[in-house]
Amino acid sequence: MGWPTTGGEPVELLAGLRFDLLEMPADAGYAVLRRLPCTGPVALLRTGRDGNRPGNRPKLLIFIAAGGAEELPGILEWLEWGALAPDLTARGTGDRMPAPAFPTGPAPSYGFGAREAAGWVRPPRPGYEAENSLPTTGPGAGIRDVGGAPDLVRLVSAAATECHRARLLRAGNAQTDRARGDQPLAFSNASRMSAGTRPRSLTL
Repeated sequence: MGWPTTGGEPVELLAGLRFDLLEMPADAGYAVLRRLPCTGPVALLRTGRDGNRPGNRPKLLIFIAAGGAEELPGILEWLEWGALAPDLTARGTGDRMPAPAFPTGPAPSYGFGAREAAGWVRPPRPGYEAENSLPTTGPGAGIRDVGGAPDLVRLVSAAATECHRARLLRAGNAQTDRARGDQPLAFSNASRMSAGTRPRSLTL
Protein backbone atom coordinates (compact mmCIF):
# COMPACT_ATOMS: atom_id res chain seq x y z
CA MET A 1 0.00 0.00 0.00
CA GLY A 2 3.02 2.27 0.20
CA TRP A 3 2.28 3.41 3.76
CA PRO A 4 5.19 4.94 5.69
CA THR A 5 6.61 2.87 8.55
CA THR A 6 9.23 3.17 11.25
CA GLY A 7 12.63 1.81 10.42
CA GLY A 8 13.06 -0.60 13.33
CA GLU A 9 11.42 -3.59 15.00
CA PRO A 10 8.60 -3.97 15.74
CA VAL A 11 7.37 -2.22 12.60
CA GLU A 12 4.91 0.61 13.19
CA LEU A 13 2.76 2.52 10.70
CA LEU A 14 3.04 6.32 10.79
CA ALA A 15 -0.25 8.22 10.86
CA GLY A 16 -0.83 11.67 9.39
CA LEU A 17 0.80 11.13 6.00
CA ARG A 18 -1.32 8.68 4.00
CA PHE A 19 -4.05 8.07 6.59
CA ASP A 20 -5.30 8.95 10.08
CA LEU A 21 -7.02 6.63 12.55
CA LEU A 22 -10.35 6.81 14.36
CA GLU A 23 -9.95 4.99 17.69
CA MET A 24 -12.75 3.62 19.89
CA PRO A 25 -13.46 0.75 22.31
CA ALA A 26 -13.77 -2.56 20.46
CA ASP A 27 -17.33 -3.23 21.61
CA ALA A 28 -18.46 0.08 20.10
CA GLY A 29 -16.28 -0.40 17.03
CA TYR A 30 -17.77 -3.75 16.08
CA ALA A 31 -21.25 -2.22 16.35
CA VAL A 32 -20.14 0.52 13.93
CA LEU A 33 -18.91 -2.11 11.46
CA ARG A 34 -22.30 -3.82 11.55
CA ARG A 35 -24.00 -0.50 10.73
CA LEU A 36 -21.48 0.62 8.10
CA PRO A 37 -20.16 -2.42 6.21
CA CYS A 38 -17.87 -0.36 3.95
CA THR A 39 -15.43 1.64 6.04
CA GLY A 40 -12.04 0.90 4.55
CA PRO A 41 -9.30 -0.90 6.51
CA VAL A 42 -9.93 -1.68 10.20
CA ALA A 43 -7.50 -3.03 12.80
CA LEU A 44 -7.96 -4.41 16.32
CA LEU A 45 -5.47 -3.07 18.87
CA ARG A 46 -4.71 -5.07 22.02
CA THR A 47 -2.48 -4.43 24.98
CA GLY A 48 -0.32 -6.98 26.74
CA ARG A 49 -1.54 -5.85 30.13
CA ASP A 50 -4.80 -6.67 31.93
CA GLY A 51 -7.48 -6.24 29.27
CA ASN A 52 -10.27 -6.00 31.84
CA ARG A 53 -9.10 -2.64 33.16
CA PRO A 54 -10.88 0.32 31.47
CA GLY A 55 -7.69 1.84 30.07
CA ASN A 56 -6.48 -1.48 28.68
CA ARG A 57 -9.57 -2.69 26.84
CA PRO A 58 -9.10 -3.66 23.17
CA LYS A 59 -9.56 -0.80 20.72
CA LEU A 60 -10.73 -0.73 17.13
CA LEU A 61 -8.83 1.53 14.73
CA ILE A 62 -10.70 2.62 11.60
CA PHE A 63 -8.51 4.11 8.89
CA ILE A 64 -9.68 7.53 7.68
CA ALA A 65 -8.22 10.04 5.25
CA ALA A 66 -5.20 12.06 6.37
CA GLY A 67 -6.30 15.22 8.16
CA GLY A 68 -9.38 13.59 9.64
CA ALA A 69 -7.87 13.48 13.14
CA GLU A 70 -7.74 17.28 13.20
CA GLU A 71 -11.41 17.48 12.19
CA LEU A 72 -12.69 15.06 14.84
CA PRO A 73 -13.11 17.55 17.73
CA GLY A 74 -15.04 19.97 15.52
CA ILE A 75 -17.28 17.23 14.12
CA LEU A 76 -18.06 15.94 17.62
CA GLU A 77 -18.96 19.45 18.78
CA TRP A 78 -21.14 20.05 15.71
CA LEU A 79 -22.95 16.77 16.38
CA GLU A 80 -23.20 17.74 20.08
CA TRP A 81 -21.18 14.70 21.13
CA GLY A 82 -18.22 16.65 22.50
CA ALA A 83 -18.24 14.90 25.90
CA LEU A 84 -17.39 11.57 24.24
CA ALA A 85 -13.78 12.61 23.69
CA PRO A 86 -12.41 10.06 26.22
CA ASP A 87 -14.02 7.16 24.28
CA LEU A 88 -13.74 8.36 20.68
CA THR A 89 -10.33 9.71 19.75
CA ALA A 90 -8.05 9.83 16.71
CA ARG A 91 -4.42 9.34 15.80
CA GLY A 92 -2.92 11.76 13.30
CA THR A 93 0.32 13.58 12.54
CA GLY A 94 3.07 12.46 14.88
CA ASP A 95 1.20 9.33 16.02
CA ARG A 96 1.81 5.69 15.10
CA MET A 97 0.34 2.23 15.49
CA PRO A 98 1.76 -1.32 15.40
CA ALA A 99 1.75 -2.79 11.91
CA PRO A 100 -1.23 -5.22 12.02
CA ALA A 101 -0.70 -8.94 11.55
CA PHE A 102 -2.87 -10.78 9.02
CA PRO A 103 -5.22 -13.49 10.35
CA THR A 104 -3.14 -16.23 8.67
CA GLY A 105 0.12 -14.87 10.04
CA PRO A 106 1.81 -15.47 13.40
CA ALA A 107 -0.02 -14.41 16.54
CA PRO A 108 0.93 -10.96 17.90
CA SER A 109 3.70 -11.09 20.46
CA TYR A 110 3.57 -9.24 23.75
CA GLY A 111 7.24 -9.64 24.51
CA PHE A 112 9.15 -7.83 27.19
CA GLY A 113 8.54 -4.11 26.88
CA ALA A 114 5.79 -4.51 24.27
CA ARG A 115 2.81 -2.21 24.83
CA GLU A 116 0.49 -2.83 21.88
CA ALA A 117 -0.11 -5.39 19.14
CA ALA A 118 -2.59 -5.19 16.26
CA GLY A 119 -4.29 -7.49 13.79
CA TRP A 120 -6.45 -6.80 10.75
CA VAL A 121 -10.22 -6.98 11.09
CA ARG A 122 -10.69 -5.67 7.54
CA PRO A 123 -7.37 -5.77 5.67
CA PRO A 124 -6.64 -3.13 3.01
CA ARG A 125 -7.70 -4.12 -0.48
CA PRO A 126 -4.83 -4.32 -2.99
CA GLY A 127 -5.15 -1.77 -5.77
CA TYR A 128 -7.12 0.75 -3.69
CA GLU A 129 -5.08 3.83 -2.87
CA ALA A 130 -5.63 5.05 0.68
CA GLU A 131 -6.47 8.59 -0.42
CA ASN A 132 -9.31 7.37 -2.65
CA SER A 133 -10.90 4.76 -0.40
CA LEU A 134 -10.96 6.20 3.13
CA PRO A 135 -13.71 8.23 4.85
CA THR A 136 -13.14 11.96 4.43
CA THR A 137 -14.95 15.30 4.43
CA GLY A 138 -15.07 18.14 1.96
CA PRO A 139 -16.15 18.29 -1.72
CA GLY A 140 -17.40 14.93 -2.95
CA ALA A 141 -17.60 13.35 0.50
CA GLY A 142 -20.51 10.99 0.85
CA ILE A 143 -20.98 10.24 -2.84
CA ARG A 144 -19.32 6.84 -2.38
CA ASP A 145 -21.79 5.65 0.26
CA VAL A 146 -23.08 3.00 -2.17
CA GLY A 147 -20.35 0.37 -2.31
CA GLY A 148 -17.69 2.66 -0.83
CA ALA A 149 -16.60 4.37 2.36
CA PRO A 150 -19.06 6.71 4.11
CA ASP A 151 -18.14 10.35 4.60
CA LEU A 152 -16.31 11.14 7.84
CA VAL A 153 -19.24 12.98 9.46
CA ARG A 154 -21.52 9.98 9.00
CA LEU A 155 -18.83 7.64 10.35
CA VAL A 156 -18.17 9.83 13.41
CA SER A 157 -21.91 10.12 14.07
CA ALA A 158 -22.29 6.32 14.06
CA ALA A 159 -19.15 5.87 16.17
CA ALA A 160 -20.26 8.42 18.78
CA THR A 161 -23.68 6.77 19.04
CA GLU A 162 -22.16 3.32 19.54
CA CYS A 163 -19.56 4.60 22.04
CA HIS A 164 -22.44 6.06 24.06
CA ARG A 165 -24.44 2.83 23.91
CA ALA A 166 -21.39 0.75 24.88
CA ARG A 167 -20.70 3.06 27.81
CA LEU A 168 -24.28 2.67 29.05
CA LEU A 169 -24.12 -1.11 28.62
CA ARG A 170 -20.88 -1.35 30.59
CA ALA A 171 -22.36 0.86 33.31
CA GLY A 172 -25.51 -1.26 33.39
CA ASN A 173 -23.52 -4.48 33.68
CA ALA A 174 -21.61 -3.02 36.61
CA GLN A 175 -24.78 -2.19 38.55
CA THR A 176 -25.67 -4.51 41.41
CA ASP A 177 -29.01 -2.92 42.34
CA ARG A 178 -31.66 -3.09 39.59
CA ALA A 179 -34.56 -2.35 41.94
CA ARG A 180 -34.92 1.16 40.57
CA GLY A 181 -35.78 -0.18 37.14
CA ASP A 182 -32.92 1.51 35.31
CA GLN A 183 -32.82 1.04 31.52
CA PRO A 184 -29.14 1.42 30.64
CA LEU A 185 -29.69 0.94 26.90
CA ALA A 186 -32.50 3.47 26.56
CA PHE A 187 -31.32 6.04 23.99
CA SER A 188 -33.00 9.05 25.56
CA ASN A 189 -32.05 12.57 26.58
CA ALA A 190 -31.88 11.35 30.18
CA SER A 191 -29.45 8.56 29.27
CA ARG A 192 -27.22 11.00 27.42
CA MET A 193 -27.25 13.42 30.34
CA SER A 194 -26.27 10.61 32.73
CA ALA A 195 -23.37 9.72 30.44
CA GLY A 196 -22.22 13.34 30.32
CA THR A 197 -23.34 14.13 26.77
CA ARG A 198 -25.81 16.66 25.45
CA PRO A 199 -28.92 15.82 23.38
CA ARG A 200 -28.51 16.44 19.68
CA SER A 201 -30.46 19.27 18.12
CA LEU A 202 -30.49 17.81 14.59
CA THR A 203 -30.39 14.46 12.86
CA LEU A 204 -28.22 13.58 9.86
